Amino acid sequence: MKKSTEADLAMSKAGVKISGDLLSNPLCEQDLAFLESMTALDTAMKRMDAFNQEKVNQIQKTVIDPLKKYSSVFPSLNMAVKRREQALQDYKRLQSKVEKYEEKEKTGPIMVKLHQAREELKPIREDFEAKNKQLLDEMPKFYNSRIDYFQPSFEALIRAQVAYFTEMHKIFTELTDQIDQGALTDEQRKQENEAKLNELRALSIVADD
Repeated sequence: MKKSTEADLAMSKAGVKISGDLLSNPLCEQDLAFLESMTALDTAMKRMDAFNQEKVNQIQKTVIDPLKKYSSVFPSLNMAVKRREQALQDYKRLQSKVEKYEEKEKTGPIMVKLHQAREELKPIREDFEAKNKQLLDEMPKFYNSRIDYFQPSFEALIRAQVAYFTEMHKIFTELTDQIDQGALTDEQRKQENEAKLNELRALSIVADD
């Protein structure tokens, strides 16, 4: 998402740079129609860049920042899972110890050791059961909350995209109306463009092929 917004912003900045370069072209001093077209293009590129910056800022606040906050939960969640796994290993180890004594002949020393092992196991089992219950209770809540958490962000992203492309359509429709010469056919446009290109090639600053 962040790379996409950065790419959009870089593209609009490049558009402003190109339109500015075209506006400073010497042909603008010689051809009023060309000057008007380039002025219209430059204005459109600047409008696009300004609106694009606004879109990027909005996406940063409503989508990217909430994503960062959501991802910050995962380290503590992973730590809770690791603590539960450690408690499980401790529980299994002591449970195995208890079972080992239970399988032996019930002599006095063995019964003492069995009692000690059971007493040692009790708080470990309670600790594991508490950690396990906490995860069983909270993991589904965490998983299910993702929709409620992200829905406003997705809605904001959609609104930002709709507003952006609506504005872009408006900008370029107005630009087309400003620079369009309705009386020319496609062939005439081609010939005129070729003539303009020849004028550019004739400039001393343009290198020969």
